[in-house]
Amino acid sequence: MANSDKDISYSDLKALLAKSNKGLLVVDVRTKEEVDRGHIPGSIHIPVDTVESALALDPAEFQAKYGVPKPPLDAPELVFHCQMGRRGGVATDKARGLGFQKAVNYAGGYQEWSEKEGK
Repeated sequence: MANSDKDISYSDLKALLAKSNKGLLVVDVRTKEEVDRGHIPGSIHIPVDTVESALALDPAEFQAKYGVPKPPLDAPELVFHCQMGRRGGVATDKARGLGFQKAVNYAGGYQEWSEKEGK
């Protein structure tokens, strides 16, 4: 399912997480019910239908609402994911449409993550 420069793999995401880069932001766009059943460590929850409004917040509002700094438009490590890849792709397209040109989708989603992590 990975295509072009928009999707990353499980190993790509693991490598980003291993670097413990403060610039990395992993955004879970699933429903609250899905997130409550498990999530990728360090990710923040922004449902797919609110991604555009969240990314349009000013930095102080974003920080207050999500507890992390708002990513800059040129953020090199802005990763969206959902359960299996479709909603993460939609969120990535929305982010890119707002100017976050390096936003990517973890195409395997939480389903692949949980299988590979044994969760």
